[in-house]
Amino acid sequence: MATRAKDLYGALGVPKGASADEIKKAYRKLARQYHPDRNPGDKDAEERFKEIQHAYDVLSDAEKRKQYDQFGSADGRGGFQPGDFNFDIGDLGDLGDLFGGLFGRGGRGTARGRPQAERGADLEVAVNLSFEDSLKGIETRIPVDVETSCQECGGSGAKPGTSPKVCPECRGRGVISESQGLFALSQPCPRCRGNGTVIEDPCPRCRGTGRERRTKRYSVKIPAGVKDGTRIRLKGKGEAGIAGGPAGDLFVVTRVAASPVYKRRGSDLEVEVPVSLADAALGTEVEVPTPDGPVSLKVPAGSEHGKLLRIKGRGAPKLKGGKGDVLARLKLEVPKKLNKKQRELLEELRKVS
Repeated sequence: MATRAKDLYGALGVPKGASADEIKKAYRKLARQYHPDRNPGDKDAEERFKEIQHAYDVLSDAEKRKQYDQFGSADGRGGFQPGDFNFDIGDLGDLGDLFGGLFGRGGRGTARGRPQAERGADLEVAVNLSFEDSLKGIETRIPVDVETSCQECGGSGAKPGTSPKVCPECRGRGVISESQGLFALSQPCPRCRGNGTVIEDPCPRCRGTGRERRTKRYSVKIPAGVKDGTRIRLKGKGEAGIAGGPAGDLFVVTRVAASPVYKRRGSDLEVEVPVSLADAALGTEVEVPTPDGPVSLKVPAGSEHGKLLRIKGRGAPKLKGGKGDVLARLKLEVPKKLNKKQRELLEELRKVS
């Protein structure tokens, strides 16, 4: 019975339209969960691991996935489908090139189940900043929980002093073949799970996985002017690659505390400036706070409540150079209690107005 497309996507718990990164992340999570070394003696976990590995082997390869989606989807085409098996047709001479091109697979010696080099996963960590630190920039050290190659075995999975052995069942190919007339149908070797090697004496530290989780500390420069949610990339500081693949990246996300003084508008900083009724009417000068110190600002006569006055070049630093502005918003203050003289003057002002 042919395996349906929805079963392979379902095996990894991803939708059919999942991206390559989503498929990889789902596979890595499930493979760690159901790895036989973490579930010794659990036959169900071992079968689940084989199912996960088979699903990833197909869906991580663009050509295999395309054929699988086309021929193995739930469209009523039961039975044998071209995307279900790896065809080893090297014994057919020139016909091997024909069928190899048709199905996008090589002939004898294509170790289908053998793991390929994969880039490590990207990581993301948040760093908390005060509003003042976000404006001036700082350098800080951040702890990161990362999966790396095991330090004791160097990532081989074998006990120090030993090394993985060539699988005796598949002789290092990672697949085994079963003759079906003209075709030899190949599948991942059950002994080595497609790796081509077996570990007879596993590393006691990582239990044969070749990987371990450690806390690393990285120094990161937070540039002046970062906003809440700014992402800073540290190349190659993510999780270690698989089978010699490059490491992923680390993304540091800034979490900036709110300011009690300013409201941020991009690189501009808005601040409220209280003025009296008389000062707003007659004009005056006020002191406006800025990150670089107070600045004297002229308030024009006849200014209304909410009027914005701009102080150029005194705002937040821009990441590409320069600074924004400080926007002073006038807040008209009306006295709640009047003495006799104030009341008389305001009464007179009302009469003449």
